[in-house]
Amino acid sequence: MIRNGTPEDAASIASIYNHYVLNSAITFETDAVTPDEIASRIREVTGAGLPWVIAERNGRVAGYAYASKWKGRCAYRFSVESSVYIDAEYTRQGIGAELYDALLAQLRCGNTHVVIGGIALPNEGSVALHERLGFRKVAHFSEVGFKFERWIDVGYWQITL
Repeated sequence: MIRNGTPEDAASIASIYNHYVLNSAITFETDAVTPDEIASRIREVTGAGLPWVIAERNGRVAGYAYASKWKGRCAYRFSVESSVYIDAEYTRQGIGAELYDALLAQLRCGNTHVVIGGIALPNEGSVALHERLGFRKVAHFSEVGFKFERWIDVGYWQITL
């Protein structure tokens, strides 16, 4: 089941996200995030009229995706950045694609023109997901992140709605 996320989902989302914060380089945050911080982020995203969607499996949050403002300047107002995270127990089950389909559908109903996905590289699974959905690679920044005592590249993929 895919549904809209609310601040009440914050504890589940924090649990999913913190796994990646503490164990991977796919997010550049380095400290675990509290449920209160996640609830604040959900309110910020949805308060800006952007979607935050949740995938549930057996009554449990199995993943989430959301869109946030790409940049603060007015001319960027039709562009968003997308993020998707799947509970480690539910990866490789198609949930990422389901979430992205729901997210993109909501964005198409609004004023969004371009969706941009940033991917810490290497990440074959995320690249494959984005490209399967029609995103194309538009940028590659070398060694822009530093986590776990190593430099990390970031690629950007975009889709025009």
